Amino acid sequence: MNHFTRDTRNALDAKQEAQRIAFAPFVFQAARAMRDLGLLAALDAAGDAGLRLPELQAHVGLSRYATRVLAEAGLGIGAMTLSDAVFRLTKLGWYLQNDAMTRVNMDFSHDVNYQGLFYLQDSLREGRPAGLKTLNPFANTFYEALSTLPEHVRESWLGFDHFYSDNSFQTVLPHIFSEAVGRVLDVGGNTGKWALACAEYNPNVEVTLCDLPGQLALARVKIAQRGFTARVHDHPINILQPDAALPGGHDVIWMSQFLDCFSEQEIVMILRKAAAVMTAGTRLFIMETYWDRQRFENAAFCLQQTSLYFTCMANGNSQMYHSQVLRDCIAQAGLVIIEEIDGVGISHTLTKVMKAA
Repeated sequence: MNHFTRDTRNALDAKQEAQRIAFAPFVFQAARAMRDLGLLAALDAAGDAGLRLPELQAHVGLSRYATRVLAEAGLGIGAMTLSDAVFRLTKLGWYLQNDAMTRVNMDFSHDVNYQGLFYLQDSLREGRPAGLKTLNPFANTFYEALSTLPEHVRESWLGFDHFYSDNSFQTVLPHIFSEAVGRVLDVGGNTGKWALACAEYNPNVEVTLCDLPGQLALARVKIAQRGFTARVHDHPINILQPDAALPGGHDVIWMSQFLDCFSEQEIVMILRKAAAVMTAGTRLFIMETYWDRQRFENAAFCLQQTSLYFTCMANGNSQMYHSQVLRDCIAQAGLVIIEEIDGVGISHTLTKVMKAA
């Protein structure tokens, strides 16, 4: 759905929005401080009765000055109201405090991206993730650095990544296993969550995880803890190496939130590698979040902004794509789209692909 065909703001609304953008770093950090320091929680617990400034100060344990400037920033943000010297939480404030998606997105923005986005213009000019140096000055891509990142950074990244994909698993599993499946190849297996979901869903299936060695090391721990070592295997690979080949002999090849980690040229190369090990009966399933296929404009907005994480932090050359870009890549790889299913989980499209006849 295209939400971006016309300008919907009048001049006054546009100018007001421009000021909110100009002060966006202030807004973000104030909102996060209100959440993490307990101000929003205190107002949430107070309900309609609200809290006066001294009461709010007692709850958060800050100075009167710190409590006041943060609360007054919250008024401008729209997180609370002030009437008769009583602060009360708004709907926006409630979502900042309680909404799981908002929490995941804020933690991802702050812990993974915030400092690095200072170097966005360098990334755009140079075609590299210039902001990654704020997390790891020696890594070329975020994926190389992931297993060595500080725990809170890695947890925020995984929380963001899994929040969206995990909500889709139970919806897509019946599609994957609608035909007989003995072996699944999970390309870009990450921490092994999809492989474990398959192993639990079907007691006979075997899954092979393909990913960088550091990622597979994390996955092996979780797989062993769940007792699936006998049916979930791994195949270390750097998919971008020209001579790196995918293992063959699988009924299903699965790529979830994987191809968005690569440039268009790299996507075509990866899909050609998949095609090389596919038979006429092999099904390739691609699950991605396309900004043009979102029901709500806000969902498209989130995906468009997330693209800048790839630009500045991850690799400098990929993004959350428009669906037509992926369709073109699939065709260039000699594959054909059999079916597309929108609205999977929170924001995904599931695409079933097979070899051209």
